[in-house]
Amino acid sequence: MKKLWGGRFSKTPAQWIEEFGASITFDQALVLEDIEGSLAHVNMLGSCGIISQEESKTISDGLKRLQEKAVNGKLVFSVSEEDIHLNLEKMLLDDIGPVAGKLHTGRSRNDQVATDMHLYLKKCVITMIELLKEMQTSLIEQAEQHIETAIPGYTHLQRAQPVSFAHHLLAYFWMLERDKERFQESLKRIDLSPLGASALAGTTFPIDRAYTAKLLGFSQIYENSMDAVSDRDYIVEFLSNASLTMTHLSRLAEEIILWSSQEFQFIELDDTYATGSSIMPQKKNPDMAELIRGKTGRVYGHLMSLLTVLKGLPLSYNKDMQEDKEGMFDTVETLSGSLKIFAGMIKTMTVRKDVMEQAVHRDFSNATELADYLANKGMPFRQAHEIVGKLVFTCIQKGCYLQDLTLEELQDGAAQIEGDVFEILSPHRAIKRRNSYGGTGFQQVEKQLEKAKQSLSKAMS
Repeated sequence: MKKLWGGRFSKTPAQWIEEFGASITFDQALVLEDIEGSLAHVNMLGSCGIISQEESKTISDGLKRLQEKAVNGKLVFSVSEEDIHLNLEKMLLDDIGPVAGKLHTGRSRNDQVATDMHLYLKKCVITMIELLKEMQTSLIEQAEQHIETAIPGYTHLQRAQPVSFAHHLLAYFWMLERDKERFQESLKRIDLSPLGASALAGTTFPIDRAYTAKLLGFSQIYENSMDAVSDRDYIVEFLSNASLTMTHLSRLAEEIILWSSQEFQFIELDDTYATGSSIMPQKKNPDMAELIRGKTGRVYGHLMSLLTVLKGLPLSYNKDMQEDKEGMFDTVETLSGSLKIFAGMIKTMTVRKDVMEQAVHRDFSNATELADYLANKGMPFRQAHEIVGKLVFTCIQKGCYLQDLTLEELQDGAAQIEGDVFEILSPHRAIKRRNSYGGTGFQQVEKQLEKAKQSLSKAMS
C-alpha cells in the first residue's frame, strides 16, 4: 500500500517492521484532539486565504463527520497508516477526495502530535484537580466526625503520642492540597500552542498561529518553533507530579492496610473495596489499597522512562519521542482510577473508635506528658526524660502502664509529682493540651478543619 509520505521511496517496510514502528495501537486515544486541532488549522487556512473558503468548508465538514464517528466509536484504525494523523487523513481522503491533501498545508506531524498532547494533557490535568478535590472532600467528611477520636500516633511504627484521628487524616488533606497546587501551576506550561511550528522551522505560508491558539483555547504560543516540536517538559512535569501524588496515596494505602488488619482493627473497609480469599473463607483483603500501593511503582517507571528517552536527544523531533505517549496515557488512567477508588474507600470506611480508644489507654504514649509535667515543675527536661524512662521500665517489669502506678510509686521516681498527675496522664487530656498552632489539640484541629474547608470551597468556586 502506498504511503502518504512515500513519494521518495521505492520500497515499503515489511509488515512486522510496520507494526513495530506504528503508534496507532495507542495514539488513537488522541483521536478527538487530533480532529480538534485539524478543525482549527483548516479554519485558519481558509481565514488567511491559504486555501479557498470553499475548500476549507469541505475539509471542515469531512472532519466533523469523522468527529461524530469517533464519538460514537465507529472509526476503524489501520496499522498500515502508522499513526492517528495518517489514519484520519486517509479516512478524510476517502470521504472528500484529493482536496483532503490541502489540510496538511503549513503543518507537520511534528507540531500536529505536539498539539494533540497539549490538548489531551490540559483536559486530563483539569480532571485530576477535580478528582483530588473529591478525595479531599472524603477526608474532610471523615475528619469532621472524629475530631475527638483518639488514635496512637507513631514514629518508627512505634507508638509515640496520642493524636486526634481527624488530625491524622488532615495530614493527607494538606499533602493532596500541595499536589493540587502543583497540577494547577503546571497548567501554564501545558497551555501552550505548538501548532504552526511545522516540522521544526516554521512555514513559508502566511499562517496565523495566534488565531489557531485562540480557537483551541490555548492562552499562549511557543516562541521558538524548534522548542515547540521537541518540548516534552510538560509531560515530564505531569509524570513527576503524578508520581508524588501516588507517593502520598501509597503512604495512606499502607496505613489503611495496617489499620484494617486483625492486629490493629482500627477501621473496617466497606465490602466494595475489599476482596476475599479463594481458599480461606474468613479473609477480607484490602486489595484496592494494596493495588494502589503497587501501581505507584508503575507511575515512577513512566517518569524514569521518559527522562531516559529525552536525555540524549538532539533538536528537534526524533522518533524516540514516540515513546512519550504510552506512559502518559497509563499514568492518567492509573492516577485517576486510584483517586476515584480512594475517595470512595475513605468515605465508606467504618472507624472503630472503641478499639482506637482502648489502644491509647494500653501503651506508654503518655510518657511525654509526664516529662512535660515535671519540666513545668521546674525540672530540666533531660532529667525529667530520664526519670520517666525509668518509670516506664518499672511498668514494663510490673506488666502495667504509667497510669496504673500508685501516686507513691510515681513519687519514688520524682517527689515533685502530685495527685493531679493522673489527669495529665489521660490520653484525651494529652491530646487536648497540645494546642500549639497546627498541633493535634482538639481546638487546633477544629481550626485546621475550618481552614481546610475554606481552601476546598475556594478551589471549587
